[in-house]
Amino acid sequence: MISIHGPAVSKVDRLDPRYINLLSANRRLAKKDATLWGAAAAKEAENRLNWIDLASTSRDLLPELDSLHARFRDFTRVVLCGMGGSSLAPEVIASTFGKELFVLDSTDPDYVGRSFAGDLASTVVVVSSKSGSTIETSSQLALFEDQFTKANLMPKNHIVIVTDPGSPLDAASRAKGYTVVNADPQVGGRFSALTAFGLVPSALLGIDISVLLDSAADAREILENENSLAVDLAYLISFCAGQYCAFTDAESGMIGLADWIEQLIAESTGKDGAGRLPVVTESTTAPVAGDALNISFSGKGELVVQGELGEHFLLWEWITALVGYALQIDPFNQPNVTEAKLKTAALLANWVSNPPVPVPNFVEGSVQIFAAAASVQAALLTVIDHVPDDGYISIMAYLDRKDDEELAQLRSILATKSGRPVTFGWGPRFLHSTGQFHKGGQQNGVFLQITGANRNDIDIPGKSFSFGTLIQAQALGDGQTLTERNRLVVRLHLTNRENGISEILSAAREII
Repeated sequence: MISIHGPAVSKVDRLDPRYINLLSANRRLAKKDATLWGAAAAKEAENRLNWIDLASTSRDLLPELDSLHARFRDFTRVVLCGMGGSSLAPEVIASTFGKELFVLDSTDPDYVGRSFAGDLASTVVVVSSKSGSTIETSSQLALFEDQFTKANLMPKNHIVIVTDPGSPLDAASRAKGYTVVNADPQVGGRFSALTAFGLVPSALLGIDISVLLDSAADAREILENENSLAVDLAYLISFCAGQYCAFTDAESGMIGLADWIEQLIAESTGKDGAGRLPVVTESTTAPVAGDALNISFSGKGELVVQGELGEHFLLWEWITALVGYALQIDPFNQPNVTEAKLKTAALLANWVSNPPVPVPNFVEGSVQIFAAAASVQAALLTVIDHVPDDGYISIMAYLDRKDDEELAQLRSILATKSGRPVTFGWGPRFLHSTGQFHKGGQQNGVFLQITGANRNDIDIPGKSFSFGTLIQAQALGDGQTLTERNRLVVRLHLTNRENGISEILSAAREII
């Protein structure tokens, strides 16, 4: 059963008119009142509220999921191609239940190469895309179709598609004879943990889906209650926390939950110059800096929220909807996500005939510096010196999140050195998460972009560009979008990843 404790709970003032207003909003949310977020948001909200009922409605999927598991029970490897809500929920489900799932949520060639390095004959690939037009996912699908064909395997015997009914991917996949599972089209991507997007990969891993749905059903009863914990938490996040909330899932047994919440809250609330920015930390004692509310899921801390995974999914979706109401933000749209996509497409179109040869301002060791700074340490100091007193630093690493994971240490180092909140995101997956907040939330971020030379590039079948070119265009396209908003973007490019990461970490640690 969900419970909360910690010193922060004492800040909840149930006599505050804002709290009483949230209680009213909670009752309306339970009834799926689409007018809760204002007239302008009502039309979209009307088609985005079925997540409230998923604990019961997703049970209709159980026979189909049982059949799917039976069909692929002899397959020993599951790969998931998806971005944002399509990948983060299955990843935390797999880790919580002790299952191995390879999540391909990147276009970095070094990371992409890992996805088909195993035995393809015993591999089932789930391709998840709500719209069916996401460039990352469509490129990954083309790659696996090509890989299975080259291995003399029939792609339709190894690929499962999860998408909305009637999407371009739905029609094309059925025409090819693929197994297709449709998700509820009246649930947005980041609220889709308990739809087919979260449940199909879980079923293929042999996870008992009913356990997740049972715990979510228990949460539904608690959240609808007049003394709903969701109201307490929404009140703390909306009116006591300020711009930042720190989340850690360390020692909770649910590794990845903080990343899923980061995507949910940042993309849902980061718009109209407002929002709440989650900072995912390594532990409850890791430096966060700034005025962030610290939230964990086990042990002791400023605010501890405990419950089963299915309960957490519904709880944080519920909280996010209430925070959107409190901040007068539509939590179901993502108006700025397409900006970087358009920049990427424009760059790719231009590069077909005019490939870029970037010239750095300076070079130190294995690091090319694209900024007015003559050393790596000077570049890092530029970032620190330019962060506003109420602002944050965002590290955006367009690298391999397995081989290059050591770079994530930079988050806590810069938090300590700068005295400000620091987020860390692997590109391009953060574009479907905090990327919306970067452009639509409070305009007080500074951005450190880290790219790297690829060990081996991989062509995208049917395209005139490779994965290496695609991730470069995604990085530069997002950088241009931020620069056009007058945000500081410093890019460091690693000509040798291992050496370059070591040099960046060393330079950061030596900052006084």
